Amino acid sequence: MRTRFAPSPTGFLHVGGLRTALYSYLVAKQNKGKFLLRIEDTDQERSVPGAIENIVNTLHWAGIHPEEGVMVKNGVVVQEGSHGPYIQSERLELYRKYGEELLKSGNAYHCFCSPERLERMRNDQQARKVAPMYDRHCLSLTPEQVKEKIANGERPVLRMKIPRDEAVALDDEIRGTVVFQGITIDDQVLLKSDGFPTYHLANVVDDHLMDIDMVLRGEEWLSSTPKHLLLFRYLGWKHPRYAHVPLLLNKDRTKLSKRQNDVAAEHYREKGYLPEALVNFLALLGWNPGTTQEIFSLDELIEQFSLERVQKAGAVFDLTKLDWVQGQWMRKIPLAEFAERIRPLVAVKFSQASNDRDFETKAALVQERITFFNEAPEMLSFFYDKPKPTPVLLANEKQKVKQEDLPEILDTVIALCEGVPEKEWKKETLLETVKAKVGEGTWKLGQLLWPMRAALTGLPYSPGAVEVAEALGREESLERLATARSILG
Repeated sequence: MRTRFAPSPTGFLHVGGLRTALYSYLVAKQNKGKFLLRIEDTDQERSVPGAIENIVNTLHWAGIHPEEGVMVKNGVVVQEGSHGPYIQSERLELYRKYGEELLKSGNAYHCFCSPERLERMRNDQQARKVAPMYDRHCLSLTPEQVKEKIANGERPVLRMKIPRDEAVALDDEIRGTVVFQGITIDDQVLLKSDGFPTYHLANVVDDHLMDIDMVLRGEEWLSSTPKHLLLFRYLGWKHPRYAHVPLLLNKDRTKLSKRQNDVAAEHYREKGYLPEALVNFLALLGWNPGTTQEIFSLDELIEQFSLERVQKAGAVFDLTKLDWVQGQWMRKIPLAEFAERIRPLVAVKFSQASNDRDFETKAALVQERITFFNEAPEMLSFFYDKPKPTPVLLANEKQKVKQEDLPEILDTVIALCEGVPEKEWKKETLLETVKAKVGEGTWKLGQLLWPMRAALTGLPYSPGAVEVAEALGREESLERLATARSILG
């Protein structure tokens, strides 16, 4: 099984493209096959310098490693494999060769229509509410007329000739049988006047010559597939299997766009999303594992992914769900590794963290609460900076902690903590002590623990009160509680 990912180097890799690459990679791996990367850069005007490097580096970051095709080694773009070149602009002679074959067999023809004429034609069709389609004005040109026009310096495009009186059927791996009527298919341009191929000719030629067994791509290409099937037939080649994956959608179910979301995988990388999280999330956009499992490693995806469970309908790109998946993967990082990954970030703000022998213990307190590594300095700040709680922070409407009750609450908390000896200063003992007081009926648990936590950390969100108290130690905890009490008068 050979699959391919064939993006255009027009900018950062789109998250939809990354999902397509992922699905292609999973199918190849499941079948002990090869996944290759091809660059479709025949639209030279839209090619962006550095885009190839970004595509390759993003795939590697995501754990999707092409075994053949375009790669980056030591910062240089290289091509490896026996089916190259893998960059389409280096394959122009091949496309011209097969364009000539299509011309000779009568399955393609020269078209000399100017952009102005084509624009008038489209405007007229729109006015008549007819689907825009080439009117075959040049199909009737004789060989002599064609030669004369070329001799006069006119540069034609090459169009494929669609059999308008037949239907073209596709057995799609996701969508089942799809039938296209020839009368609805346009005579596609195959070679432009500058000799460069369009996507349609180039990808058919390349998929054949590179022995691609299955093509996975977005559903926006579904309407182009009958043209590709016809080209395979015209050239006498067996076509690959096709699977058209559903579109990614905004929350309002419009096509995913940068007006509502970041669409470049690079932007999610820059924001601090883990590659495991983004890959896991993208896999579930359109694919249902059929179980309650939602967190998948790449190896688990290789084992369990199936095209049969990919839906036809579009998939909503839900950032809330992505953040949840990110949080789950944060929890899976071994504590020692997590601590070492956040230590440099914390040390930038608090230099003492660099040599903090107890840093791993501190990191353990926040790992369950962090979504991104860059949240760590703020979350751990109370260890290195004395907190400065305010009455507003100490109070909490949801926990029914009123500002007028704070002096009594903090006096109660301080008395409870003073009653716990140093040798028993553990979170379990502290919690039991507070719960025992709650059992007397004067206060609820949240009414005691919220102000205690806020007094110890000075933060609106942080680890729990007794966990923080244990980590700070008895002396420091009592000192901070007394400081918070003093601001209340």
